[in-house]
Amino acid sequence: MSTLKRFLILLVLAFCSGSMFAQAMQSATQAPVEMATGLYQSGKIYVVVAVVAIIFIGIVTYLILLDRKISKLEKEVQNK
Repeated sequence: MSTLKRFLILLVLAFCSGSMFAQAMQSATQAPVEMATGLYQSGKIYVVVAVVAIIFIGIVTYLILLDRKISKLEKEVQNK
């Protein structure tokens, strides 16, 4: 299995476990978070989610490109 596939699987599992933990914490406390309530009411929560998503996509893209460059360099070194 390639390094990229392993990384993506690990990433998906990490986010799944993180969201499950967050849901467990939310159901355990049952008290609304004031900041989140304010962001929902003003509609800014979507901006926050969009910014986080853009940053995440940028980091993942950078890591994928970096992995390709490193793999290419490793192949060149092995061939010499």
